[in-house]
Amino acid sequence: MSSPPLSVDRGRTWFSFFQYDEDRDSPSEARNILLVIATLIASVTFQAGVNPPGGVWQDNRNGHKAGQAIYAAQEGAFHVFLIANTLALSTVILVIVSLTYRFPCYFEVCVATASMIVTYASSIFAVTPDESVRFRYILLAAGVPFAFRALILICKKFRNPKTI
Repeated sequence: MSSPPLSVDRGRTWFSFFQYDEDRDSPSEARNILLVIATLIASVTFQAGVNPPGGVWQDNRNGHKAGQAIYAAQEGAFHVFLIANTLALSTVILVIVSLTYRFPCYFEVCVATASMIVTYASSIFAVTPDESVRFRYILLAAGVPFAFRALILICKKFRNPKTI
């Protein structure tokens, strides 16, 4: 005997129950939840850049260089990984900076975030063989979220100049 789907509040399923609801959820609660999620994503993507999947070569044998990503031997897959990971990290950094705007110690959050970006970049440059990836694609991926956000703000400004 199977049980009916979890029903909460007038026939809604459990999935719709957990969705954001303006009448029930405060903006402060939503911001806190988004910050937790963004922090988790930032941690995972940063760690994946610092310690790439498969690890790094431990010695200079068989044409490999110690400290470089083993995964880089699969050039296409490694490019996709680096670009997607960088895009995710860059997007979540934009979310964190946006959600903490006007918080106490906002300047310190920005300094720490910028330092994290530099650390991430230096790490992926260190573990990536020079010939295996075109870094301009990684830099482009890092800039995409910021460019889209700027484009959205510009479009909003032209649609309704008094709201921004």
